[in-house]
Amino acid sequence: MAGLADDLYDVIGLLRRRSRRLVGAPLPELALSGAQLELMRVVRRNPGITVAESARVLGLAANTVSTLVGQLLALEVLLRERDASDRRVARLDLTPSARAGLEQWRDRRAQATAVALEGLPADERARLAAALPTIARIAADLPVTPAVATTGPSDPALAPVGLHHDEHAAPHVDQHADDPAGGDRP
Repeated sequence: MAGLADDLYDVIGLLRRRSRRLVGAPLPELALSGAQLELMRVVRRNPGITVAESARVLGLAANTVSTLVGQLLALEVLLRERDASDRRVARLDLTPSARAGLEQWRDRRAQATAVALEGLPADERARLAAALPTIARIAADLPVTPAVATTGPSDPALAPVGLHHDEHAAPHVDQHADDPAGGDRP
């Protein structure tokens, strides 16, 4: 099974890297981190989402997402508004220019990927489509917290110090979404 797991990550990583090289990064002028982009993608797909809901989707601690929200607010790409019915709850959305930038990037990437998909025989496209729910289920079944290291007390440098989000994990599992590669969707 380990070999299959390695192959799955290798293929997904290759798809993500090639598409990134081909169409570039969304909003490159901001030099956003991967975590910032992931949060922006979640907010784009879920306008009005809360910090706690975003944290659950991303598999991150709420305080980590709160830090990312603060960074994105400072960059003026994210909006935070109080919920009308519960003033303790803040709802997140993208600024119109950030939304437009992410959607243009997604469209360029989808168009480039569609060209590659059109070059596949129909039976291969059908097998790929049939595999998407299984890949989504694998992503959903991955634990949200890291496994405990068994390195022993003599090597604290190798022990986990917090949640590390895997760049290959799909933060939003939706078999009908616009990107079969998962985590790289806007």
